[in-house]
Amino acid sequence: MASLVRAACLTNYEAVATASGLNCTRMLFDAGLSPGVLDEPDLMIPVDKVGRLLQASAMQSGNESFALCMARSRLLSNMGPVGLLIRDQETLRDSLNLLVRHLTFLNGAMTLEVDEQADTVLIRELLLAGRAHEPTRQRVELALGVIVRAIRQLIGRDWQPRRVCFEHAAPKDLSMHHLVFGPRVEFNQEFNCIICAKSDLDTRNEFADPAMARYAQKLLDTATPANDETVLDDVRRTIVLLLPSGRCSIEKVSEHLGVVPRTIQRRLTKKEQSFSSLMNDIRKELAARYVFETNRSLTEVAELLGFTAPSSFSRWYLSQFGCSAKDSRAKAQTGGVGGAA
Repeated sequence: MASLVRAACLTNYEAVATASGLNCTRMLFDAGLSPGVLDEPDLMIPVDKVGRLLQASAMQSGNESFALCMARSRLLSNMGPVGLLIRDQETLRDSLNLLVRHLTFLNGAMTLEVDEQADTVLIRELLLAGRAHEPTRQRVELALGVIVRAIRQLIGRDWQPRRVCFEHAAPKDLSMHHLVFGPRVEFNQEFNCIICAKSDLDTRNEFADPAMARYAQKLLDTATPANDETVLDDVRRTIVLLLPSGRCSIEKVSEHLGVVPRTIQRRLTKKEQSFSSLMNDIRKELAARYVFETNRSLTEVAELLGFTAPSSFSRWYLSQFGCSAKDSRAKAQTGGVGGAA
């Protein structure tokens, strides 16, 4: 079950690729994409192919910040009807809540969580790699860059996050990160996230237009009717959110989505899937990412994947990958299979 993303995610790709000395058409073909997708922003295309394109572009150009170069001039209008909807909300809180609600329309492999704490807000992002494990660094940076750009358009171009955190290691050159995110960018962190003041959420949007918001909502309701595909994307995202709690079951997911377990079972069966197989696939994607791309301890990885004990995780990992997580990480660090970042 391939996750899809709106082709508008490639906005500015051609300009950045050309400026980086790449043959845009050849790069797209090599990633399995038609060059025509650049002219069809509403087309839904496979996430794994987009990830492959961005990763190859960064490597071949030698520009570790390739995706950020694409994000630096993004506009809310690039998000289509979702951008129109969040643009005309009264507060940033309203805009972010609607972005989370309609995320499936933009990216079927992305989970976004807005966690309000005492005086801060953590906007946490988690991406699944796609059908096969692909490095997610470029997609992660593109997504957070787009979100920061969107917030500035909503509450003021001078707005700065308190911190922007990434799970992956720092690039050699931080200039583009500081240009897009500001001075407080940190790497090798626990989550990919944007941290801002809680008071930012209550910032009023003086240009909010309720009539335009209603119009945008109608466009979304027409474009994204409730169907099996959107429900399955919601199930995937909910599994990702619930796994670290150690209580990820079909009953908990059903409760979170406001449907009965039988509904989820029926829709999974139509796709020749089961809840346990879907959860296992997601665990494999996340395990590969955490082991290959981060320095998290394996005990922490076990907890994030919902295992009650490291030994349970070790047995599961061996059964899925044919070697231990420790050996996988060692191979990745020495440039072995799966270790590219």
